[in-house]
Amino acid sequence: MLARRTAQWLSQYLHRAGTTSTLQPRRHVQSLPLEQPNFRQSSSVFDSVIRESKDQTVVRSSELPPAIGRADEPIVDILKHPDYFGVKKLFTVKEMFQCGVHLGHMGGTLNERMQQFIFGKRFNQLIFDLDITAEYLRDALNVLSHISYRGGIVLFVCRDRQNCHIVEQTAIDCGEYAHTRYWTGGTLTDATNIFGGATRLPDVLVFLSTMNSILEQHIAIESAAIVNIPTVGIVDTNCNPNLITYPVPGNDDSPSAIEFYCHVFKTAIQNAKQRRLDDDRMKS
Repeated sequence: MLARRTAQWLSQYLHRAGTTSTLQPRRHVQSLPLEQPNFRQSSSVFDSVIRESKDQTVVRSSELPPAIGRADEPIVDILKHPDYFGVKKLFTVKEMFQCGVHLGHMGGTLNERMQQFIFGKRFNQLIFDLDITAEYLRDALNVLSHISYRGGIVLFVCRDRQNCHIVEQTAIDCGEYAHTRYWTGGTLTDATNIFGGATRLPDVLVFLSTMNSILEQHIAIESAAIVNIPTVGIVDTNCNPNLITYPVPGNDDSPSAIEFYCHVFKTAIQNAKQRRLDDDRMKS
């Protein structure tokens, strides 16, 4: 009944309008063009998206050029590149094994949140799965490289006394910063009052050890999470990886392991900064 009434009403309406019931468009009605908003004035990011959509250019990752070329060359989106800075070539699993990265603490100190990274146990000493560690470390190095490429501030943090000098020297070599002393509460969350003015906070924190002691977590981890600063952290078997943005399961005590981490972190940062200089030179 409702369908019949609707059809009758529609037929009467079309008859009054001077058209047939075949629902043909009225030729005497001209559609006015709608004014399109100017998205190009929003930001350069949207400009690049619009240009790419017009060009309809598809570039495979294997065909990407080694660096950003001139203005007349295809634009390379480094965020979509699988390994723009070549971090996968910085180390091997064998090197990690030789540096003792696989060695964890004794079984009685295991944090249940670290169980997913454990390969096994030998003489009651926990052993990390280095294949998993390598995957997490490459992700952390990739993020660190992107931040350094864009001029971000990297802050290395470590409270282990026997490794403080290695961490400080690493920060000096790559032109970044290090904090290896007692961490004052509010350094990140209340920086304006502590430093007496507007202070630029670091863009990423790299923890060579996330613990102040065997049972006490570094206070800067929670502070960084509050102010939304990403963190990269070496998490041993007694650590809690939940508050670390990019956890790297591995040994955080042995000097050989710390030297390995510092070497790959420093190399990744230096390569990213050099890559930025090369890209800017090619653009100009």
